[in-house]
Amino acid sequence: MPTLSAEPADPTPQAPARPPAPQARNPLHGVTLEAMVTALSTHYGWPGLGERIPVRCFTHDPSVASSLKFLRKTPWARDKVEGLYLFMLRELRRKT
Repeated sequence: MPTLSAEPADPTPQAPARPPAPQARNPLHGVTLEAMVTALSTHYGWPGLGERIPVRCFTHDPSVASSLKFLRKTPWARDKVEGLYLFMLRELRRKT
């Protein structure tokens, strides 16, 4: 009589996992959200940042800490910050 095992045998062997693709061309690779918010607030100022992305964390008693707390919970706002950061980088490259 055959014995039943708890785990079924997998007839197809798993392919080895591929290493992740390099991020050499991704300008956001290695940049923290804190670094983005700090750079944007330095470049545009809090009032300018609040005009470009109208969310309360930038317009009412803004700080890096309160902004990070909000942005980590709100994907759409984080996307806007990342987009503005990329726009700022392009702007700075054109000037030099």
